[in-house]
Amino acid sequence: MIEIVATFARWSQLVANLIIFGSCVFLAIAGQQRAVFESSWATRLERGFPWMVGVILIGLLGILATTTGEATGIVANTWRPGAWLEIVQQTRVGHMWATRAVFALILLAVILYLQHVYRVRWHYILCAGAAALPLIAGSLVSHSAAEEMSVISILPYALHILLAGIWFGALPAFLLIIFSKKEPDKPLDLLSIESLKKFSSIALPAMVIIIATGVIVADRMIEEDYHALVASSYGWLINIKLSVLAIVLVIAYRARSKWLPLFTQTSNVEQVQSGGEHLKKWVGIEFVLAVILVLLATILANTIPAKHAMVENWPYSFRFSIDATWDEPNVPLFFWSGVALFLMAAGSIWLGIKNNWEKKKKIGIPVALVVASAAVALPPLAIDAYPETYQNTPVPFDAISISNGSVFFAENCTTCHGPQGKGNGIAAKAFNPPPADLLTEPHTARHTAGDFFHWLTYGIAETGMPGFSSNLTEEDRWDVVNYMHAMSRGYQARLLSPQVVAEKPSIGPPIFSYFAHDGSSGYLKDFRQKKNVVLVLFTWPQSDERLEELKAAYSRLSELNTIVLAVPMNQLDNQEIMEIAEDIPFPVVTEGALEIKNSYILYRRTLTHPDILGEGIIPEHLEFLIDRFGYLRARLIPGIDENGWEDINFLTRQLVQLNSEKEILPPPSDHVH
Repeated sequence: MIEIVATFARWSQLVANLIIFGSCVFLAIAGQQRAVFESSWATRLERGFPWMVGVILIGLLGILATTTGEATGIVANTWRPGAWLEIVQQTRVGHMWATRAVFALILLAVILYLQHVYRVRWHYILCAGAAALPLIAGSLVSHSAAEEMSVISILPYALHILLAGIWFGALPAFLLIIFSKKEPDKPLDLLSIESLKKFSSIALPAMVIIIATGVIVADRMIEEDYHALVASSYGWLINIKLSVLAIVLVIAYRARSKWLPLFTQTSNVEQVQSGGEHLKKWVGIEFVLAVILVLLATILANTIPAKHAMVENWPYSFRFSIDATWDEPNVPLFFWSGVALFLMAAGSIWLGIKNNWEKKKKIGIPVALVVASAAVALPPLAIDAYPETYQNTPVPFDAISISNGSVFFAENCTTCHGPQGKGNGIAAKAFNPPPADLLTEPHTARHTAGDFFHWLTYGIAETGMPGFSSNLTEEDRWDVVNYMHAMSRGYQARLLSPQVVAEKPSIGPPIFSYFAHDGSSGYLKDFRQKKNVVLVLFTWPQSDERLEELKAAYSRLSELNTIVLAVPMNQLDNQEIMEIAEDIPFPVVTEGALEIKNSYILYRRTLTHPDILGEGIIPEHLEFLIDRFGYLRARLIPGIDENGWEDINFLTRQLVQLNSEKEILPPPSDHVH
């Protein structure tokens, strides 16, 4: 019940605020001729402003009450003013509510002032500015509040709501004008017609920007999870909102292009009356649909965004994927042919309007071309999907999971897929089709983690691959999925070298936790936004000289905001660890070393040493450079890389480069997708 009350409170205050803002903008535009302010429709419109502010204030009070009940988890607090005050004083949401309430009171003061002065145009500009303040403040308490607080971040939200107000808020004025008859055979006076034309001239560009900013806002809420558009509450709400918007656009187009011009382009009384009746009917419908749009927008603003929605059970037996199908024969040809047909559909709409085609032709040809476009372009992009396809992985992409997965893979998968996942196991020749190459082919990147989990659980029909649900637990299977992704990422990382490629972060390394000889402990993510990490995988005593070099240079590295973590690759007892760590100023990992080694040796391959045959060759020493944003940026393998970090000056130059870079991408995800 409290959710319904909260939604109604948010919706009612937003509708009232938009009407005041849009009406004032309308009056400011129409007010180029002062006589407008004496019109009966303008007077009636203004009379409603104080009542609208009352709705805003009551709605804000309802928002505070329901927010208090939801935030505290105590329903009774919904009715306790003392609890409201605590929320206002102690929370950011409360501070923003207070800001909105103050702005609403300022708006009330402006409106009451206007009630007692002779109207001039700037009064309505002032009123529109005052009405914009609560709307802008309101944009900071929806999903935009979860993002970085900056002008660039907030601007699309604020523009979207303000331009929506210009369109939606002006509709009551539009309706008041067309319902105010002066003569039976002339529904509107010339002044009112001129006012409608002025509004109509700005409505189209406003709607274009509304759509553009709406796309930006929706994209932020979806990111790459476009599948959620048809598998989450947020996605279906967007689809419904777009459908309603499409109807509104058709009505607006007809009103501007056909019915409104009848008042000035014809002297036929019957046509004028017909245009007036159509305007009354359809603009009334447009207003009702607009109210529904605002309701949908209110619900959307308080619904889990698509990018965070958990699609645990994909309801369709297929999905569309360009990544997984693009290299298949003729797929690009069919796709671009479909795009061409879609462009032809858009062109036919323009031709139909320009050449005044008959209604059936004007609608039928574009619809037929759009259907043909979908029929040509989409089927080649379709691949099989499963209930688990978009399931969020419950196990993070970390060293423990990858290390465990390597053991399960060796026990259950190498017979067919080979020790390195190349698809060349001892039993591979017995299968048709042969086992998938999980290493060098982009097979892993083209399919979701959920796809692999489904195959590991149930097998793949007609390929000979069995399911492993009987001998691997659910967590074990997710570990195998993480291991396969680590193999694939490791092969892609063969492009790495000791040289940092400027402004090109791309590889998210496995995360890990550790305990060190000096009593320190931590998590790789602890260094994000703080320090670069030089991760040293060493073999003792072969790496003795290199550790001495790093020891001597550590003060310089520390000055460059960098920490060194040393991870032994061979089994060492406590006495050996203490001998190695004597006088070493950086941590030597004692717990977690095996898991880190098993994960990071997968990133050992280079362009000159692809190492894809047999069991693979593990170097005795590897070093990885991870920037302060969590991305793997460079790698050193002594004996393979000719110009490496043995020259400490070369390493420091790489660190200077990394320190000069600003954040380019969001931090790497903790889970594979």
